[in-house]
Amino acid sequence: MTAPRTDRRRQDREILALAVPAFGALVAEPLFLLADSAIVGHLGTSQLAGLGVAGAALSTITGVFVFLAYATTAAVARRIGAGDRRGAVQQGIDGIWLALLLAVPLVLLTLVGAPWIADALGASDTAAPSAVTYLRISSLGVPAMLMVLAATGVLRGLQDTRTPLLVAVAGFTANIGLNLALVYGAGLGVAGSAWGTVLAQTAMAAAYVVVVLRGARRERAGLRPDAAGIRACAKAGWPLMVRTLSLRGVLMVATAVAARLGDREIAAHQIAMTLWTFLAFGLDAIAIAGQAIIGRSLGAGDAPAARAATRRMVQWGVGSGVLLGLLVVLARPLYVPLFSPDPQVQDALSAVLLLVALTQPAAGLVFVLDGVLMGAGDGPYLAWAMLVTLAVFTPVALAVPALGWGLLGLWWAMNLFMLVRGAFLLSRVRGGHWLVTGAVRA
Repeated sequence: MTAPRTDRRRQDREILALAVPAFGALVAEPLFLLADSAIVGHLGTSQLAGLGVAGAALSTITGVFVFLAYATTAAVARRIGAGDRRGAVQQGIDGIWLALLLAVPLVLLTLVGAPWIADALGASDTAAPSAVTYLRISSLGVPAMLMVLAATGVLRGLQDTRTPLLVAVAGFTANIGLNLALVYGAGLGVAGSAWGTVLAQTAMAAAYVVVVLRGARRERAGLRPDAAGIRACAKAGWPLMVRTLSLRGVLMVATAVAARLGDREIAAHQIAMTLWTFLAFGLDAIAIAGQAIIGRSLGAGDAPAARAATRRMVQWGVGSGVLLGLLVVLARPLYVPLFSPDPQVQDALSAVLLLVALTQPAAGLVFVLDGVLMGAGDGPYLAWAMLVTLAVFTPVALAVPALGWGLLGLWWAMNLFMLVRGAFLLSRVRGGHWLVTGAVRA
C-alpha cells in the first residue's frame, strides 16, 4: 500500500534532516588523513609513505570499532521511542565507558607494536621510522577517537546529527591549523602532524563529553561506569564487530588479488576502491538516518511505522544509487585523467568504473537495509550474513588470476559480493523477525 503524499513528505524531511548532516560528519576522518597527507607530503616522499602506512592502520582501528557508534545509535533510539530519555542518555554513557575500556589495551598494543605494525603493512626501511613515530604518537588519541564514535552514536540515537557535523567541521579546521603550526612552525615534522591530530581529536571528544554531561544532568542520569550497562553495550556491539571484520576481509582479499594482477591493475583498483568508498559515504548517510528512525519506531512499539520508513528509505537509497551511477559514468572524462597520467591505468580504471556505476543502485539498497537492521538491533543476523557473503566472495575472487579474468573479473566478483549481501538483507527485511519492539531488544 502506497503511503499518502503528506506522509511521504514528512518521511522525506525527517530522512534528509538526519542524512545530510550525517554525510558531513562521515567524511571527517578521511579529511583528517587527507589534510595530514597534504601537509606531510611537502616534507618528503619517505615521510608521506610512512604516513600512508600509519594512516592505513588507524583507519582500520576506526573501521573495526565503528560498532561503538552503530550499536549505541540503535540502543539509544529505542529508548527515545519508548519515552525513556533518561535511560537513553544512560545507555549512551555506558557506551562511552565501553569505548574507554577498549581504548586502554589498544593504546598499549600500538605503543609497543608500532614497529611490527609498520613492517606488517609493508613500510620500507626509509618510511618505517616516520610510520612508527606517527603510530606511537597517534595511539594517544585512540581513547578520544573511540569516545567520539560512541558519543556520535548517542547523539544520532537522540535524533541529532547536526551536532556531530558541527564538531567534525570544527575538529577538521583545528586539525589543519595545529598541523601547520607544529609541522612547520615548531619544526616537529611527522611528529607534529601526529600531535596536531591527537589534539584535534581530543578537543572533539571533550566537546562531545560536554554535550553528553549536559544531557545527563538534565535527565539525572548517572555518570559512573555501570558494569551491567557496559556488558549490554558490548553484547550488542560484538556481532557488529564480526560484521565489520568480515567486510574488511572482503576488501583485503580484493586488494591482495589486484596486487597479483600487476602494477597497473593494482593502481587502477586502488583508485576505483577509493571512489567506491567515497560513494558509499553518500549512501551510508541514509543508512544512519535509518538506524535512528527505525530504532525510535521500534522503541515506540510502532512496527508499521518502521516498515513504512524502511520502504521510503529504500526508495531514497536506490534512487541515490542511480544518480551516483550516472554521475560516475558521465563524468569519467573529467576525473579519470586526474588520478594517473598512464593511458593503460586510465583505460583499466574507465572500464572498472562502468561496473562500479552498474552496482550503485544495488549498493543503495544494501546500505539502507544494513542501517535498518542495525537500527532494529539485528546484529547477530548481520554478522552471520556477512560471514557467509565473505565465504562466497573469497573463492571467486581468488580464482580470478588463475582463470585470466583480470581486473574486470575481480570487479564482477565485487558486484557478486554486493548482490549476495543484498539478497540476505532483502530476505530478512521482507520477513518479520527483525521487527522486535520495546525499549530494549530482548
